[in-house]
Amino acid sequence: MDMKKRVSLELRHRSPTEVQELVLDNCRSSEGKIEGITEEFSNLELLSLINVGVTSVADIPKLDKLKKLELSDNRISGGLEVLAERLVNLTHLNLSGNKFKDISTLEPLKKLPQLKSLDLFNCEVTNLADYRESIFKLLPQLTYLDGYDIDDCEASDSDGEGDGVEDEEDEEGESEDFEEEEDDEDVVAEEDDEDDDSDEDSSPTKGVKRKRDLEDEDDDDDE
Repeated sequence: MDMKKRVSLELRHRSPTEVQELVLDNCRSSEGKIEGITEEFSNLELLSLINVGVTSVADIPKLDKLKKLELSDNRISGGLEVLAERLVNLTHLNLSGNKFKDISTLEPLKKLPQLKSLDLFNCEVTNLADYRESIFKLLPQLTYLDGYDIDDCEASDSDGEGDGVEDEEDEEGESEDFEEEEDDEDVVAEEDDEDDDSDEDSSPTKGVKRKRDLEDEDDDDDE
């Protein structure tokens, strides 16, 4: 499926301004360009274009609210100036599996002040001597490179790629668990009440039996 058709499909009768996440993985771009995405997607926060055959990001529109851009497994080798100009609030950028060979091709990313996480797995540039040290020096605003900080400490889930949707699902799950626990407690309480009632019901029976035993003893004495 080509990229334009995929964009239309993902809209699902919504207007572009209503879309916050757009996943177009594995569709096909025409002539290696980004297509079907316009500035009308003004509230877009996540854009995923994994393995779509893109060779250039020149046609990406201005998206002021975009925070996360997935471009892994494409054929991009440069031209990142456009990202710095049009995605000013970008915090996470995944360029893994592309054609970057030199540190200099990543220099435009210096103009992304909010950039926190950059992934370059399976790019030739990672084979250079002092690769990590050079990237952190080039991009001082960066916290994580390929999932690890400058001290080789792994990124936590909260610092990594959480998008909020999973967090909401987790909260709903915790709420359901809490409700189930409350239901279990109510059942136990009801069972305890039933046990107390049973004890109370059985007490008069024991008293009656004791009274009858005493009457039988009196009859024996009279005889």
